[in-house]
Amino acid sequence: MSGLEQGVQGEPFAELSRFRGVFYDCLTGRRDGLFELTDAVLCSDGPVRTFVDLALAPEHRRGHGALYGALNRGRVDVDRLRSQLAGLPLPRAADGRLVLAVDVSPWLRPDAQTCPDRSFCHTYDRGDAKHQMILGRPYSFVVALETGRTSWTAILDTVRLEPGADLAAVTTAQLRDAVGRLIASGQRKEGDPEVLVVMDAGYDTPRIAHLLGDLPVQVLGRLRSDRVMRRPAPSRAEFAAANPAGGRPPKHGGEFVFGDPATWGKEQAVTTTATRRYGTAVAGAWDRLHPRLTRRAAWLEHDGPLPVIEDTVIRPAVEKLPSGGVNRPVWLWWSRTGASTEDVDRCWQAFLRRFDLEHTFRVLKQTLGRTRPRLRDSAAADRWTWLVIAAHTQLRLARPLVADLRHPWERPTEPNKLTPARVRRGFRNLHTKAPSPARAPKPTRPGPGRPPGSKNQRPAARHEAGGVLATGEAYARPTHHKKGTKPRRTATES
Repeated sequence: MSGLEQGVQGEPFAELSRFRGVFYDCLTGRRDGLFELTDAVLCSDGPVRTFVDLALAPEHRRGHGALYGALNRGRVDVDRLRSQLAGLPLPRAADGRLVLAVDVSPWLRPDAQTCPDRSFCHTYDRGDAKHQMILGRPYSFVVALETGRTSWTAILDTVRLEPGADLAAVTTAQLRDAVGRLIASGQRKEGDPEVLVVMDAGYDTPRIAHLLGDLPVQVLGRLRSDRVMRRPAPSRAEFAAANPAGGRPPKHGGEFVFGDPATWGKEQAVTTTATRRYGTAVAGAWDRLHPRLTRRAAWLEHDGPLPVIEDTVIRPAVEKLPSGGVNRPVWLWWSRTGASTEDVDRCWQAFLRRFDLEHTFRVLKQTLGRTRPRLRDSAAADRWTWLVIAAHTQLRLARPLVADLRHPWERPTEPNKLTPARVRRGFRNLHTKAPSPARAPKPTRPGPGRPPGSKNQRPAARHEAGGVLATGEAYARPTHHKKGTKPRRTATES
């Protein structure tokens, strides 16, 4: 019995079939067209180059006009789909905790001048080695990370950022909703380890951690290497001993400058790990550091005194980089204090796993064609994004079911280590066995067209000097004259 036949009879195939049925129920308008469009994304040969080519896939039994009609007029119950994604089996860390990552992926549309909802997206041009701001539609994604080196993530949610939106506020609301759905679906129960959220530079990590303080969430983010933190304020006894004359006790302690090692002091926790690609990795942690907040930007309208957000700063340093590039310092911010050596190792290794999200963005864009359609309506763009997410989720569920259909120049890969692109090659064989709730299109035939002799169509029969209409009446062929000239008068007319 082949691996596919064994998988069809197991629990993974049942989970895939169940999700396909639920996904079909989440399509509340043009559901058959949207469902077959998703199957065309999964089963088409090679990467999705152009959107209209999906109509040529055998799994799409409708015409090319149905592609655009489904995207422009279809409807998706996004809230229900989000709940279903949260209830699927999710990857976990070694200690059983959920590790989430959040990042923004742009859909660049610099030439769409008629789209009113575009905003500037931050991009990085490798050719020019500089940052650029290009008009487009930015989308914020929340995914669940796996352990080890992999290109798989479990997508949980996405939100399109409106022009001028507060990134920290939108991310906080998105994470709050995602964690709430995970708790409601039983993914995180009372007594389980707290959910770890990992994010890269560009986010206001202390503010997000402060806004999520009432949830069982730990926030880990990267900070810029030019930041300055403050140590805890001295106690009243220490302040009185240092200032006999008295005065107002300070709110902040001494400075901790990232670029000045003289201000660091002694680490509270230090770990050393031998790695295969990076050599010896040394991570040091400094406890109870906080940023000095001021009443400007996001804290301008804050009620009451500004909070003191204490945290742990972690600085991992490796011996070498696999690419041979410059080994620049990395500073991480963890929203908890009293870090142990196990916490330090877990934090910096979880931050490395955050880069798996970049592989997911590459698969969504280059293989599944998330940014291929040129859609003017933002609602259609959101609808297409959710269809691609549903396709990626089906690939993740089909991961243990398909066989490795590798090219002759590719190396063999273990079944549990197939990439999303290689799983997609074998999904068509699995699609023939998976149930498809979409109904076949109704048979149609071309219309009769305009009747002969109508005003907008030439008569059916035509002769040199005239013709015969459908009623049997003869008609004279009209004479056309050149513009600017008068017709010649005949003898009878004169």
